[in-house]
Amino acid sequence: MAERPEDLNLPHSVITRIMKEAVPDGISVSKEARNAVSKAASVFVLYATSCANNYALKGKRKTLNAADVFAAMKDMEFEEFIEPLEKSLQEFRQEQRGKKEASEKRKQSKSDQEKTEGEDSEQNISSELEDSREDGEELEDGEEVDDVGEDEEDEDDDIEDDIEDEEDEELEEDEVEEIEDDEVEDAGEIEDATADDDDDDVQEVE
Repeated sequence: MAERPEDLNLPHSVITRIMKEAVPDGISVSKEARNAVSKAASVFVLYATSCANNYALKGKRKTLNAADVFAAMKDMEFEEFIEPLEKSLQEFRQEQRGKKEASEKRKQSKSDQEKTEGEDSEQNISSELEDSREDGEELEDGEEVDDVGEDEEDEDDDIEDDIEDEEDEELEEDEVEEIEDDEVEDAGEIEDATADDDDDDVQEVE
């Protein structure tokens, strides 16, 4: 409950705006008139609320609804207000329905956008994985090529070593043959010298 009667009054800014919209252009409203209309509107709203609350209590409900207000207008002998109120209520409900649909559309579009972004990120990750996998395969192929090249180089080195070993063996054989030839020549000279000495000895004996 309000602590002061003034707290039950409607906002002056709202009352002033409604009054300016109701009167023709060029007509001004005094402060006293605004205060009087504000108090009258406040009393009317309080009385209508009390009557509507009675209908809510009869229905054993704690919440006032539109039907209670329409019934209160009839009891207050303001039947002419019922039709405009029903029209305003219908417009209000349509407006709220439009806001709800717009909010749902925004949420749906946001969720679709997030879903699309998630799919794009998954595609990017999969493409990056495929690229890294291809790079790894290319590296393995390059290593195999390098291994083949190294094997060929090793085979060439082995062939060169075999050739050098064969040449060394041929040189050694040639040296051995030369040494043998020299030994044979030396042996021949020694035999010739021995034969000459024997002939000299035979001649001296004779």
